[in-house]
Amino acid sequence: MLQDWEKREEEKQMMLREKQAELLVTTGDSPSDEVVERAKLLAAELGVLYAPRRGISVAKLIAAHRVRQALVLVQGGVRLISPEQPPMVFHPSMGFIRAKRVLKGEADPMLTAARLAPGDTVLDCTAGLGTDSLLFSIGTGSSGQVTAVESSFPVYALIKDGMRHYRSGNAAVDRAFSDIDVRFGHHLDYLRSLPNRSVDIIYFDPMFRDPLLDSSAIGPLRGLANPDALNEESIAHAKRVARKTIVLKEKRGSGEFTRLGFRVEQRGTTKTVYGVIDIDSGI
Repeated sequence: MLQDWEKREEEKQMMLREKQAELLVTTGDSPSDEVVERAKLLAAELGVLYAPRRGISVAKLIAAHRVRQALVLVQGGVRLISPEQPPMVFHPSMGFIRAKRVLKGEADPMLTAARLAPGDTVLDCTAGLGTDSLLFSIGTGSSGQVTAVESSFPVYALIKDGMRHYRSGNAAVDRAFSDIDVRFGHHLDYLRSLPNRSVDIIYFDPMFRDPLLDSSAIGPLRGLANPDALNEESIAHAKRVARKTIVLKEKRGSGEFTRLGFRVEQRGTTKTVYGVIDIDSGI
């Protein structure tokens, strides 16, 4: 027992050191008192350093504190800055347009494939920048719950603050973002921890290993996201945990659907399609 406890404590300390080497939190050049307080609280929550700007460039802060990235908080927004790649700004991008369509009562292919209904619980296993979680949160409404799991610590930190403080100009979108429960970790570990039949819908959107040519909006994410393919154990646990559907987003013609046992939902000539495993119908 003591050895198990010591091993867990050692793993916790190792993870903390890795997080501290990964990231610091700072602000824009002339932050308000509110943004400074927000940055301090977020750094404490994440277990990383808060570094005040004091006229110092973000690049110099990163070099001085020997971290890989800086999370820069501004009024109503946040961006992730790294010397190796373009800044990553939290923004729903095309997800904002899709969200407004759903709010108008229009159908969304992902929500249709998932057979989402108000009040459903949803687990987004590959959160990324949270676009799909936003759509699920709008669709399931205040009576449901969306949990988004992200395995990249810098991306997790970006969306954790972004979902709380991003202002789109649409109150329903902002509320849907703030309702999402964002978790850091690998989806397989999270799935293992869940009881049988405890979530209505489980969703996977793994990073395409052969990227689409017109997906430059998520270019900065590619250097930080987990590039691994889904494995059979993840799907086995998803089948155990899900009550209604498991949904996989992939490129049209991907062999992942067949490999992992998904029925493909064809839709027009779009470059991406959704595969579904129906749990409650026994398919």
